[in-house]
Amino acid sequence: MTGRNRAAVFAGALAVAVAAGCGGGGGVSTAQNGFTPAPQTGGPLTVWVDSTRMAAAQLYQKQHPEVPLDIVSYDGDANGSNYLQTKVGLFNRTGNGWPDVVFSSQNNEVSWARQAGFTAPLDKDLIPKSTLDQWAPGANDPCTVDGTLYCLRNDLSQTVLWYNATLLKQWNYQVPATWPEYEALGRKVAAEHPGYLVGAAGDTFTPEIYLWASKCGANRITGPKAVTVTATEPNCTRMAQLLDSLVKAGSMSAGSVFSSDFDKNSADKILLMPGPSWYGGALFQGTFKTPKGQIAVAPMPQWPGDPQPSVGNVGGGTWLLSAHSHHLKAATDFLVWVTTSDDYQGKVAPGYPAHRGAAKTWLANQASSGYYAGDITGPLQTAAGQVWPGWGYGQFSQEAIWAATVTPGLTAGKSIVSLLPAWQDAIVNHARSNGYQVTQQ
Repeated sequence: MTGRNRAAVFAGALAVAVAAGCGGGGGVSTAQNGFTPAPQTGGPLTVWVDSTRMAAAQLYQKQHPEVPLDIVSYDGDANGSNYLQTKVGLFNRTGNGWPDVVFSSQNNEVSWARQAGFTAPLDKDLIPKSTLDQWAPGANDPCTVDGTLYCLRNDLSQTVLWYNATLLKQWNYQVPATWPEYEALGRKVAAEHPGYLVGAAGDTFTPEIYLWASKCGANRITGPKAVTVTATEPNCTRMAQLLDSLVKAGSMSAGSVFSSDFDKNSADKILLMPGPSWYGGALFQGTFKTPKGQIAVAPMPQWPGDPQPSVGNVGGGTWLLSAHSHHLKAATDFLVWVTTSDDYQGKVAPGYPAHRGAAKTWLANQASSGYYAGDITGPLQTAAGQVWPGWGYGQFSQEAIWAATVTPGLTAGKSIVSLLPAWQDAIVNHARSNGYQVTQQ
């Protein structure tokens, strides 16, 4: 069944739910589930998207000419700009202006949007459970508060081990299955092929690639406004020590993979690179222009003896439906289509879809592109269900904290291990400033 047909199936049920929640003559009454829909009227559907998701809104408009769209381009809250939160605060004060549907590049929008009364509860008569069950396990965790779903995950950014299959075969190296094997290979590369790299530790999302995968408890969100921070525990220090070891050896870059210097001097010297699912298209194929037939995918290394494999996550967007929408039926139809449609998610979207059906189509397209060395499907599908749930989605930005606390020290030659206490203090301070009750262990 296509995404469009799925939307049509429940559209009638949605109309009934909306009617039950709205009083006669356009008035408003509270539905049994506690959600009070705004009066339902005609008019265009206002959709906010970033530049990358503009293609999604335009494709929906093309396929649904009967639905008038007002498509607004904004920054998608990139790099935690908080643009959406600021505008919603303004709209709340003036009593109008809210968009019907919004895409955000951030996974933590619900941490404030629910409290601000902006985002509607999707699993309360708006979207059937049978539809919601089609997301990857844990994919919608960032959207769930107290058991209620307030957004839909657009794409996953599960981490895997990208590698240059051509070089690995040429040098007779084996893909490392454990972190000790990974470190040993990194040291060997530093000695036998100076200048070549097995990873990079200089990006703001370094903790999400490495420390999240190591089950580091630096970001355990335990409630809507509660967090436990243990950034110096063994699960954190073991990975920090590994990174320090390879930075010192010279096979782990201390710079950013998105810097012009890295692109100029290191892009063609990557042997291994732990990173999210979007590295294949955005980084190797897009930025680095790595020739086809070289890049392959393997599972993230694991710590020996750990019975539960774990990976990190870097990004992945969310779609929010406004609780103030006067067009709930049309807005929900768009929301379901944009997150499940093969035509968009499977064939156009740049990232790994959070919806399992669309992900199969997306993977088939990637595998048939001829770009990758071998089939990338297995490792990516497996990793999609292995994102460690102990790393939460608080209102504060872990990337911004790392960039301000750890990156300058790393650039100055300090070890990551030595910077972990300062990282913990910074997380605690940011959490408290955002109203979180903090527990330290």
